[in-house]
Amino acid sequence: MHPALQLFVFIVLFVVLLIIGNLIGLGIAMAEYGFNIVEDIQQLKLASPHIINTLWIIQIAGTTFPIFAAPVFFSFVIVREPQGYLKTKATFPWGLLLLVFLIMLVSNPAIEILSLINQKMQLPHFLSGVQKWMEDSENSAQKITEAMLQMKNIGDLVLNVLLIGLLTAVVEEFMFRGVIQTIFVRWTKNKHVAIWITAILFSAFHLEFFGFLPRLLLGALFGYFVAWSGSIWPAVWAHFLNNGTAVVATYLFQHKIIKVNPDDQHFFSTAGYLFSFLIMLLLLFIYRKIAIEKKQIPEY
Repeated sequence: MHPALQLFVFIVLFVVLLIIGNLIGLGIAMAEYGFNIVEDIQQLKLASPHIINTLWIIQIAGTTFPIFAAPVFFSFVIVREPQGYLKTKATFPWGLLLLVFLIMLVSNPAIEILSLINQKMQLPHFLSGVQKWMEDSENSAQKITEAMLQMKNIGDLVLNVLLIGLLTAVVEEFMFRGVIQTIFVRWTKNKHVAIWITAILFSAFHLEFFGFLPRLLLGALFGYFVAWSGSIWPAVWAHFLNNGTAVVATYLFQHKIIKVNPDDQHFFSTAGYLFSFLIMLLLLFIYRKIAIEKKQIPEY
C-alpha cells in the first residue's frame, strides 16, 4: 500500500472511531445523568452537577480511545507491521531517558518565547472574524480544562497525572510519532521532513492557534527522540514529563503551595532564552550521537 493511501485509510479509520467514541461517550453520559447533560455541555454550565464527570467520560471515550485504537488497529490489522509503525521495543540506551529529561528541562525558555511570540500574532484584518472565533474557542476550551483540572486531594492529582500525563502521552505518541510519522518517512524518504510535517499536524490537531508554535517545537523534539532512538518510549517519556509537570504545577498552585501560576509567562531573560536554546541543541547532539553509536539506527 502506497504511503499516501495509508494516510488516507488511517484518517478515515480515525474519523470513524472518533464518531463511534463520541456517540458511546454521550450515550454513557445521558444514560447516567439524563439528556439535559448535553445542553449543559453546550452552554458550558460548568457548575452543573455531574458536568465534570461527563466531560471526562466524553474525553476518554470520544478522544483518548480513538487516538489509541486507530494506530493499534491500523498497525496490527491493516498494514500488519506493528513494530515498524508503533516502535514499542525498548531496545535503546536507557541513558537517553536522562538526556530526554534534561532536554525537556532546558527547553522551557524556548517554549516560553515561542508562546509569547504566538500570542502576539494577529491575522490580517479581513480575517478578524476568524481570529475572534479562535480566541472564543480557546477561552471556552481553557474554561473546560480548568474545570476538569480542579483537584481536591492527592488522589485527584494522581488520577490526573495518570490520565493527562501518562495515558495521553502513550496514545498521542502511538498516533503521531508512531503511525503518522512513519507514513511520512516512507512517503518522503526524508526523516527531517517527516518529523516536521508530523509536528505541524500534531500541533494543529490540538486546535489551539495561540499555542501552535510551542507545541510545534515539542512535536519536533518528540519526533527526533523517536527517529534517533528507533523507539517510541523516549518520546512517550518526554510527553509525560511535559503533561505531568503541568498537572503537578496546577495542583500546587491550586493549593497555594506555590505562588507562581503555571499559566504565567515572562520567567526568563533574553540571556536565559539564548542559553537554554544552546544547551538544548548540545543535548540533542549528544542524544543523537549516543543513539547512532549504539547502532540503533543508521546515520543520516
